[in-house]
Amino acid sequence: MQIICPEDRNYAQKLKKMDRRATSDPKVRMVVEEIFAAVRKEGDKALLRYTEKFGGPKLKPAELSVSPAELASARRSLTGDTRKAILAARANVRAFARRSLRKSWFMKNKQGAIVGERFDPFPRVGIYVPGGTAPLVSSAIMTCTLAATAGVPEIVVVTPPGRDGSIHPALLGALVECGATEVYRAGGAQAIAALAEGTKMIRPVQKIFGPGNAYVVEAKRQCFGQVAIDLLPGPSEVLVMADASSQAAWVAADLLAQCEHGQGSIAVLVTDSKRLLRGVEAELKKQIPLLGRAGELAKALKNAALVLVADRDAMVRFANQFAAEHVAIAAEAPGEMASGLHSSGAIFMGSFSPVAAGDFLAGPSHELPTGGAGKSFAGLTVDQFQRRTSMVMYDEPSLKASLPTLATFSTLEGLDAHGRSAAIRLEKKEKASRKGRKGREN
Repeated sequence: MQIICPEDRNYAQKLKKMDRRATSDPKVRMVVEEIFAAVRKEGDKALLRYTEKFGGPKLKPAELSVSPAELASARRSLTGDTRKAILAARANVRAFARRSLRKSWFMKNKQGAIVGERFDPFPRVGIYVPGGTAPLVSSAIMTCTLAATAGVPEIVVVTPPGRDGSIHPALLGALVECGATEVYRAGGAQAIAALAEGTKMIRPVQKIFGPGNAYVVEAKRQCFGQVAIDLLPGPSEVLVMADASSQAAWVAADLLAQCEHGQGSIAVLVTDSKRLLRGVEAELKKQIPLLGRAGELAKALKNAALVLVADRDAMVRFANQFAAEHVAIAAEAPGEMASGLHSSGAIFMGSFSPVAAGDFLAGPSHELPTGGAGKSFAGLTVDQFQRRTSMVMYDEPSLKASLPTLATFSTLEGLDAHGRSAAIRLEKKEKASRKGRKGREN
């Protein structure tokens, strides 16, 4: 864990290093390029080979798909408390999503043409649900629920299986409850490649969603353009902004909660109180031995930083530079501080707003930009499962009213066929009109 204070040598340089932009590791990029080429050429054969190579089970093509019977069994096996928690979270996510759905609209422009936007769900989407050391049931809820709320008819989930080929039944049950229509035992960059390229077992999708490790994020980056992607969410991050009024134990607990996601997780405290900083440092050491993943937490804390700055304004500047996935404001006047933030994935205001509530229950999706991507990307929202189409309809009067402007642009840009394509529609009428006027004059 790094502690950064104003009296340190190279303090300014250390802070500058915390100003992040999402980047790609060249070594990771090369591996993912190789995987894409193999899946493109060999399909399921390459998908299964890389699954085994990277620590997964040895599967046959037919074993990639989780059967409807297995999904139904997993749904039935959900215990009362688990089912209740899944349904409670789903209800909040769905209610939040319904408020964000975009609706088609139409209007007349100044010349009288009808213009508007139509929003339709993507026909087929792919969702990556990470595996690893814990069944991320909440990730299934925070992605599949949005797709189902948007009306996506085919919701395809890929998730890494255990070494024995199994997927946690609670995760499978949650996927069914939240609308998944197909589930495959596949993870890593090879699963993203299969969704984008298509294989015999997994038909290609139009857009890919979901968080993952560096290889998954790079795979999404590489298939952008071939398919649409949502954003680039990697390992979990939290930045806590705290002052002298904050509870050191609570701050430390928030930092440890996000470290629990694995070694790549990042936890940062920025504060203008040296006393709080030292208190949080002590609390971290005190709380780790009490938690079930003490070993993993100790490894993740190697990425952590406790940063001391001059005042509240400096805290806000630091937060905007760091662009964290989650920002928790455990300080006085949290709303005032939040108003100055413009690169955060999600903001949790006030000491009674733990980031874990957003991970599991609050309503907004917990799939958020990481690695500094918050400077360019927002978090996952239901409208990302909708495809926008511009709609335009002219009639004769509106085209006639528009023709002078169309002719001007056509001449200005040297594109006479453009102007001709509009004028030709009115020429016959204009000739007939002139002929009629001439006949009346005679």
